[in-house]
Amino acid sequence: MAIGPDRVAVLEEGEAVNYRMFGARGDGQSDDGQAIRRAHDYANRRGLPVVNLSGEFWITETTGILIQTPVSWGATVFHIDERYNRRNAPRFVVRGRREAVVLTADEAVKAALLRDLRPGVQIIPALAPYAGHLFSVLDDKDRIGIRAGYAGNRGWAREELFYVEEEGRIIGDIAWAFNDLTAITATPCEDTYLVISGGGFRFSGDSPENSQPGYHQHGIAVQRSRTVIREQWMGLEEGRRDVSIEPRSGFYTLNRVYDVTLENIRAMPWEKGRPAPQTPVQHGTYGIGGARMLQCTFRNLTAEAGWVAWGVFGTNLNKDFRLERCRLNRVDVHFHCWNLDIVDCTIGFKGISVTGGGTLRIENTVRHGNTFVAFRPDYGAHWQGDIRLRGCTLKPNAASPAAVLSLRPRDVDYAYPIGVARSIRIEDLRIDYSAVPANTAPCWLLDLAPFSRISSTGERLFFPDRVVFRDIAVAGRAAGVRLFRAPAPEHYDPGRDGGCTPGGFEANSDILVERVQLEPLRPRQPGDADQAHLVIGRGTTPLEYAADRALHPRLRVVDCDDVVVALGGAIAAASFERCGINSITAAGLRGELSFTACRFRPDLAAAFEGDAFALDSSLGTRFTACTVQVPRVEGVPSPDRLDRLGFLQLNGAVRHSHLHTALGLDILEHCQAQGLRLTPEFLDRLRSSVPAMEAAPAAPTTP
Repeated sequence: MAIGPDRVAVLEEGEAVNYRMFGARGDGQSDDGQAIRRAHDYANRRGLPVVNLSGEFWITETTGILIQTPVSWGATVFHIDERYNRRNAPRFVVRGRREAVVLTADEAVKAALLRDLRPGVQIIPALAPYAGHLFSVLDDKDRIGIRAGYAGNRGWAREELFYVEEEGRIIGDIAWAFNDLTAITATPCEDTYLVISGGGFRFSGDSPENSQPGYHQHGIAVQRSRTVIREQWMGLEEGRRDVSIEPRSGFYTLNRVYDVTLENIRAMPWEKGRPAPQTPVQHGTYGIGGARMLQCTFRNLTAEAGWVAWGVFGTNLNKDFRLERCRLNRVDVHFHCWNLDIVDCTIGFKGISVTGGGTLRIENTVRHGNTFVAFRPDYGAHWQGDIRLRGCTLKPNAASPAAVLSLRPRDVDYAYPIGVARSIRIEDLRIDYSAVPANTAPCWLLDLAPFSRISSTGERLFFPDRVVFRDIAVAGRAAGVRLFRAPAPEHYDPGRDGGCTPGGFEANSDILVERVQLEPLRPRQPGDADQAHLVIGRGTTPLEYAADRALHPRLRVVDCDDVVVALGGAIAAASFERCGINSITAAGLRGELSFTACRFRPDLAAAFEGDAFALDSSLGTRFTACTVQVPRVEGVPSPDRLDRLGFLQLNGAVRHSHLHTALGLDILEHCQAQGLRLTPEFLDRLRSSVPAMEAAPAAPTTP
């Protein structure tokens, strides 16, 4: 084998090869890439591993080094000259030995997919001959995910990715059904795992020379399923800094792969938003990237940075993805993430930004920043599935509003359904303001768009049929959290019918708030949506609901203090148990209200005029074992407001149904000081009273 102009190597059969066997010098002057390529080409042909456990090698212009056998790099260091980075030309390519099969013209396969491929499918018998293949199917004529804010953007072709096992069993939840298929590709997956271990990489940080603008590659492209890469690190050359003005697509780029693992790796984010007079990178630049990834895992992967760096990890069409024990500055899935697990991780300043569906499960994870998960508004800010957060910590680090889940799409047609989620469960969450204790801005558990219907199409946003907020606490400041605002419930679609008739209330969305530390608020007027923890509806007259599938929530609030809720004009049922009630406004409510073992003590702004509570409901309002206390204004007791509670007057009217309602000690002391003797009739009404009929809000006229 020729290894140079005047050198020929004759290799004896062995169990492994290394780079010096093929002429790699490691002198810092030569391009060792060609010798490295020859070593791998030889190993690939003979099925031998590459074992090169030490040494430093320089790769300048060489690209496309093919890896098809196991590699042990140990303490080897590669120096990458980034002046020669190229678009679509990685330095190393990990690829299987069999080529993908294009099945677009196979009418039998196409017919089976069009007939059987749909959400919930578990087996497609016609695909049994393709067991062990990763399928990508798409309809390029059906464009979805139109990217908002990008003029002329055509979005993505409707596409699915799944793996076929024996007998045609499908691995990978299916999100779409198809009317046509313009491309069907089956990529064979290797039966064995290919392991690449060890090695370090140092980069020059230069901008590419003599290359077209756009995303450049400079590392390892993984195009082989069942690949494991572990125990690697990367960084800039000593004394160098990142000055590239072209974005990188990722040192690791994964494409059309199934069951790939990266573990025990120190990766590298790259600079983007450099301060003047430095030149920023015009597009997002990534340390890890890819697309069409199924059941991939990152484990113990570290890549942290500050505000100048961009996200280390960004992909499209990523399904069944799992992060374990990672420390990353960003997790970013632009288009169509489906099933994402983040467990025992720390996510830095750039955060978690995704869209998609399936199950989003985040456990025992810390997020440094003001938003735990920001669902990408350019792709609809939606999650068409279940969201689960448990045992996590949000650490705000800026003096601005915070949110646990931000779902704020733009009012544009994305060409696919958008909405909040199918269900949301946030439990055992801690919000730690230690870094910004002076921050007084609100923190929302859900930050929602103010609309529930797309103006141009009339399409309604979907809404969860189940929401649970439980055991949520704040540290580092006195103020707690707010829940969410849904001022337009009449257009949401929770997925099933609800309704309110004289015979009862039927909910289509259950909302539980239990042991949540709420922010102390002081409403400035009845129904003040800007000073409320939860807003469903608006105004004081019944809203015109689009259909029975509009939002008809059943709200249950348990063991919370200083509760302020505005339900004006809505259709809802709300119950409060063992809560401190500041202000409830339910003017025009069709539904019911109930209070059990609650303490009524409003704390209002000085400008507040009117009744502290508006509790009329069409199906009745009930008090059981509740206590009423003296209202406060700006935190100061104001007994003169006792006649403006809205549901009782001392020795006067007692509205709604009461069982064992009590007056607080502060009211009794006020009565004693004023020489006011409470009448037996009034006290009897507090102990037990059921009005003959509650005034029901008038139904709106159907246009």
